[in-house]
Formats: sequence, C-alpha cells, structure tokens
Amino acid sequence: MRTPSFLLLCVLLLSAPLLAQDAQDAPVIKMDVQRVILYATVREGKAHFVGDLEKQNFTVLEDGVPQEILSFSRDDVPVAVGLLIDNSQSMMNKRSEVVAAAKAFVRASNPGDEMFVLHFNEQLSYGLPQNVPFTGNRELLDAALDRARLDGRTALYDAIHEGLKHLQTARQTKKALIVISDGGDNLSVHKASEVIRDADLSGALFYGIGIYDPLDGDANPSVMRKLAQSTGGEVHFPKGVDEVRTLCENIARDLRNQYMISYAPKSKATPNNYHRIQIKVKDPQHRRLIVRTRTGYSLDTQP
Repeated sequence: MRTPSFLLLCVLLLSAPLLAQDAQDAPVIKMDVQRVILYATVREGKAHFVGDLEKQNFTVLEDGVPQEILSFSRDDVPVAVGLLIDNSQSMMNKRSEVVAAAKAFVRASNPGDEMFVLHFNEQLSYGLPQNVPFTGNRELLDAALDRARLDGRTALYDAIHEGLKHLQTARQTKKALIVISDGGDNLSVHKASEVIRDADLSGALFYGIGIYDPLDGDANPSVMRKLAQSTGGEVHFPKGVDEVRTLCENIARDLRNQYMISYAPKSKATPNNYHRIQIKVKDPQHRRLIVRTRTGYSLDTQP
C-alpha cells in the first residue's frame, strides 16, 4: 500500500496482570494492564528504508480512537526467528542454493537473534539438538540447515502451525517466521484458514519465499500473501532459485530496520474481538512512503 499520510503498523499484544497482597492476607487487588507493541517497516520506494521519522510524526488509532504513544524507537532489537525449509522431493535441484541462502540470512541477522530450524516434507523435523530450542550460534545453525533430507510431499501448513507454536516459547518480544518452499501444500492436517488465523493472532511477522513452478497444481500463492499481509511481513515469488540468497539477506535487513511504537489502549480490549490498528504519519519531507503492516490484534491469542 502506498500513501504519504495513512499507515498501518505491526502489532503485538502483551498482557501483564498485576497482583498486590499485603502480609495480613488482605483482599487481593487485581488490575489488568495491556500494552500494544507495534513494529513497522517504512520505505521510500521498494528498497530505501526511511529511518528519520520521529514520534511526533505518528498518530496511532485503535478502532478509530486516537491513542497516546508511550514509547517510540528504531533500534536493531534481537528477534526470535523460525526458519522453515521445504524438504520435499521437488526441492532436489534447489537444495544447495536454498541452504546457502538460509545461511546467508543467519549471517546478515542481528548477532543477538535466536533461531530454530524446522525441516518439512511429509514429516516435520527440527534441525537443532533436542535440548537446544533456540540458538544464535552460527555453527549450530549451519549444521541444523545441513540436516535436510529430501523426500516425499509437502506438509506446508502443518509446518507453519508447528513453527508458530514453537515461536511462542521464545524470550524475545519480536518474532518472525520465514518459510522457503517450492510448492503448495498437498498433505497437511491443518487448513490454510487455520494457519492464517494462527499467524495473525501470534504477533509474529511472516516472510515467505515461494519458488513455484507455474505448472504446479498444488501451488497457492494467495495463502502466503495473506499470511504476510495480516502479519506485516512480506512474500516473494522469485523467477529462479538464484534469487533466494539476495531475498534472504533483504529479509534480515528488513527485520533490523523497523520502528517500534507502543501504547496502552484507552478502551478495554475484549476477547474474541478483532481490534483494528491504524497509524497516520505526517512526513515533514512529503515523501511517497510505502509501509507493510499488521492490520490489528485480538486478545484470543491461543492458536
């Protein structure tokens, strides 16, 4: 979406119940405090990141109601990242390039990022040792990526569901799921609508790279597009596998160049209701800005 004045930003809802009780077993005082954290990439054109906007340039609205911005920054904060790599039989002639591209992503990322690798075909298998849920160790991640075993069909939606669930155990507030696949789903138990909902509720940014054969009847690019659109991520459909490395490096750069804005909703959020987030920006330089964003949030955060 292109607009000089109307932007939507990524949102991640954090809820922190506060309890107080004195030593005499007095009645418990309970108060729910909710903080919404927004991440956003703002660009001028397709490649140039805009990093000179200030807090006063932004106005946040939730369900049309202006909100007070409590914190604002553009720091390169660590991210919890899931790398989901297609290991189906059709990836045979793409394997080396895809693994090299994923390793390039690791090296272009913040050294403080913590990642995991999930390989998928007819089965799902984690690349890291069982006792290592996440790591920033590049040697361990390289070894995890090299454990690909090509075989069978593609349980893409099951892999996304599992990856989102695993991401929720990470320490970092900021989370991202990156999927590299050359085909559509043809085996999963979970449905496309389920994983789109789960991704939206998770607060994680979704990035997809689909190396699709135009003749692949299982390919469904619209699912990846919806995942990226609802979460504030991005999806790419390169013409050849030789483009994947550059795309992975661009995604790493994207994650390191985002604004963070937080606010406490003025009205109490209600479970199962979807709350729309809207950001208006007044750019003092009157540039034509592009933004990818999350569209809102819900308190129903259980996938």
